[in-house]
Amino acid sequence: MKRLYNSYINSFRGLSPEIWWLALITLINRAGTMVIPFLSLYLTTDLNLTLGQVGWVMSAFGLGSVCGSWLGGKLTDKIGYYKVMVRSLLLTGILFIGLQFLHTFSSICLGIFFVMLVADMFRPAMFVALSAYSKTENKTRSITLIRLAINLGFSAGPAIGGIIITTMSYAGLFWIDGISCILATLLMINVLHPKKAKTQDNIINDNPESAYKDKAFLIFLAAMTMFGIIFLQYFSTMPLYYKDIHNLTELEIGMLLGLNGAFIFIFEMPLIKWLENSGFSQTTLMIFGAIVIGISFVVLNLTPWIGILLIGMLFMTIGEMITFPFSNAFAMERAKRGNQGEYMALYSIAFSIAHIFGHNAGMHMADSLGFENTWYFMTLLAIVCIGLLWILMRYLNKNKAVKIL
Repeated sequence: MKRLYNSYINSFRGLSPEIWWLALITLINRAGTMVIPFLSLYLTTDLNLTLGQVGWVMSAFGLGSVCGSWLGGKLTDKIGYYKVMVRSLLLTGILFIGLQFLHTFSSICLGIFFVMLVADMFRPAMFVALSAYSKTENKTRSITLIRLAINLGFSAGPAIGGIIITTMSYAGLFWIDGISCILATLLMINVLHPKKAKTQDNIINDNPESAYKDKAFLIFLAAMTMFGIIFLQYFSTMPLYYKDIHNLTELEIGMLLGLNGAFIFIFEMPLIKWLENSGFSQTTLMIFGAIVIGISFVVLNLTPWIGILLIGMLFMTIGEMITFPFSNAFAMERAKRGNQGEYMALYSIAFSIAHIFGHNAGMHMADSLGFENTWYFMTLLAIVCIGLLWILMRYLNKNKAVKIL
């Protein structure tokens, strides 16, 4: 047990102080994002929107995310990651508080769009900050630490959110989400000023290549878009499946989603450290992650037993733990070829596009075809994702062989 404990602690060693501050800021920010997992439930129960309307709201969510990621990448390359992160966090907090006062379908679509436009400006800036503050050999573990912070906040958030909904109302979620963003802004201003930071990895490129001409990166983005569409079902369509088919309460749904974050917090860092030393390539590991997340949907259709929900969540979590850190690391390594903001913005946009189509498609399919057929369709998309990653691996190996010759 002591050896296991020491191995776990050692997996965190060597990370720069700035990465730890980024992780704490992210933790505070994510601890309040309990609105997102309950958004589909809020829209259907409190505002009485149809599943079709909820799908369009989620598309507005994704469209805002695409625009915000693109704008965040452009601004990061122009004014720097620090200014973008501070302004994004502060404005997001204010907008989240205001979101609760919108009640019509059109105003909600517009409100969600602007919230995500501002909120997702943060993502490419944060990736550039992370890349600058972490040593080359620590990139994947630095990403994993940030993800641990996200998931620690996310594991507590839904559970607390379920309690707040049960005892108070959905309005409290918007206040907590907004205030947490503002608190994260204040912390960042006080502890992570760029003048005090010491850049660990200089990745300035005097002759940057355009990300749009990087064929391998474009194949990778297509695969991540597919993966994002599959993964996001767990945070929009899946909560409705839990409630409508298995009759779970908001509190039980929050606890189930919270297990995802808790499991990641405990096991992801040691798993990533072990996989880094396994000799497998990043693309091979991403393929394995896509296979596992595809299985998470298949098992749901095997039995009506309620325990299968835990098994499905476990498979999804393992797939997520493997794919996200190594896809992040892959994107940051490719970003050294060109403008960092542009590359990391496109990486964020891949998941933003998934938000546009994933939620909407999932909602409409569940409404018209039922949840069982929806999960089979998501499994098919997982196979497409695996195929794209296999093509990427072959392409990279071929180019590597050509360079050697």
